[in-house]
Formats: sequence, C-alpha cells, structure tokens
Amino acid sequence: MEKFFVKLPLTGEYLTTVRLTTGGLCALAGFDVDTAEDFKVCVTESLLILKRNGYQNATIDFSVGEALGCVVCGEASGEAETEAFENEISRALLEALLGKVEFVENATGKVEKIVFES
Repeated sequence: MEKFFVKLPLTGEYLTTVRLTTGGLCALAGFDVDTAEDFKVCVTESLLILKRNGYQNATIDFSVGEALGCVVCGEASGEAETEAFENEISRALLEALLGKVEFVENATGKVEKIVFES
C-alpha cells in the first residue's frame, strides 16, 4: 500500500490543485471516469465541510492499495463560517456517493476529521 499526503490552507485556489491530485491518485487506483469524479467530489466536499467549520488548514492522507482511502483532517480551528444546513447537504452527498463515511467530531460538535474509501 502506498501513502500520499497533502497539507494545505483551506482557500479556494488550492481546491483545484487538490482535485487534480485526487484525479491522479484515482488513475493509479484504476478507477473509471465516473468513480474518479465521485471521489474528487467527496474530497472537495470534505474540505468545504472543514472550511465551513472554521478550520484554516487541512491535511489529506491518501492510501492507495486495493482501494483508495482518504482521511481529511482540519487544523488551526477558528469560528464556524456558516449554518449547519450547508454541511448537512455536503454530508448527504458524501454518504450518497460513498455509502460508508465516518465523520469525527471534536468536543464542541464540529467535524474535525472525515474518513472514507472507495
């Protein structure tokens, strides 16, 4: 199993870079185009959840083996930016595309880590 990680500030200009990186890893894992697109959406939505929960930075840990695994963690927490409704939509999208996804919350109830694989 190969490991790859990215640490980045949660700003808009880095989301394109993350999507391209995720697409390359999906190709290494042998995903078809539709599955790769779904996985890229899941990584992006995970980052948006963390950003909306007030995190300034994120770390994305990928593991490439028989499946492609992903752990997205928020770092440098601040004040939440938006209402919970937008996060509910993102969570529902992740669960619809992946089936099984784990949302880890901190003591204040904010999502701080999202774990999934395809």
